[in-house]
Amino acid sequence: MKRTIPRSLVSKALNQSAEPSGNGDEAKVDTAPSSTTAPFKGAGSAWKAGALAQSQAAIEQGRTQLVDDILNGRHELQISPEQVQDPLGSDRRDDWLAQEAFQTLVKSIETNGQDTPILVWPEDPKWKPDPLSPTDVADARFIMLTGRRRHAAAKTLGLKLRAILASPEKRGAENAQFEMLFLRFRENEERENLGAFERLLAIGEMYETLRESGEKTTAVAFAARIGVHESIVSRARAVFGARDQILNAFKNAYDMSFQDLQKALASLEGKPKKKVRKSAQKITAKRKVGGRNLSLTSANGNLSIKAASVPLSQEKLEELSDLIADFLAKNKEVPPTG
Repeated sequence: MKRTIPRSLVSKALNQSAEPSGNGDEAKVDTAPSSTTAPFKGAGSAWKAGALAQSQAAIEQGRTQLVDDILNGRHELQISPEQVQDPLGSDRRDDWLAQEAFQTLVKSIETNGQDTPILVWPEDPKWKPDPLSPTDVADARFIMLTGRRRHAAAKTLGLKLRAILASPEKRGAENAQFEMLFLRFRENEERENLGAFERLLAIGEMYETLRESGEKTTAVAFAARIGVHESIVSRARAVFGARDQILNAFKNAYDMSFQDLQKALASLEGKPKKKVRKSAQKITAKRKVGGRNLSLTSANGNLSIKAASVPLSQEKLEELSDLIADFLAKNKEVPPTG
């Protein structure tokens, strides 16, 4: 998507700026597509200056447009792998460099070149290309958003990377980390068949990152935002929270199906049930909310909530569930009373 000054415009300006012949008062210029020429009479030096000014203005306009195209991802850059940092890390299995798929990619790039540019952001959100030489970005540093395997392959082969800048809209935003994760997830969804474990890890990480940025969201709203079914979100959060336990307990975690992972989570969470004493204490807390009565009861390790005349939508119910889930997660080490 390179933008350059039209060759015809530059050639015309240079041809018209040639030194006039004869006594300096005449110059031959093309006035029509045919080969017919006619004498041009006038001040040669002034005419030459005007033509050069017009040519220079066209070049400056082209450079300005090129800078804008680079910043908005419409012009491809050639950068060294060493210019790219990878703060997100991989959402793939730890041994992805040794996998056959990566070795195949290396051979493909070596033979046919890099078919798709990687996606980056400049490390400095205020960075702009040099207006005099926009494509010379050798001194710039970039953050990788997508293309980890292509980056590794180019580094292995000692080749330059084809790269374009991602949309600048979210650059430097409070939830920029989430936007980076989302771009990575979206490309992996489109280009690769993610395994169940990889996919759930990516979704869980995005959800927790968004919440940590201070943005409030529900499972329903989040699912719609990233384009997955809402039932996936709670499962993804559970897998992300127990990722280390799963990897330690199941060596084939990356090959497991969604059903396998669900069983794995159940087995990790399953603990021998304690015998409940008959004299276990029953605790109740009551609140008055407007004209409604709210009652929460804890008995034998079970929590029940009662409230009459509360017409909740699915989204509001999910929001309430998230609040309770967060509370339980923060207080899971507290032993039951009674």
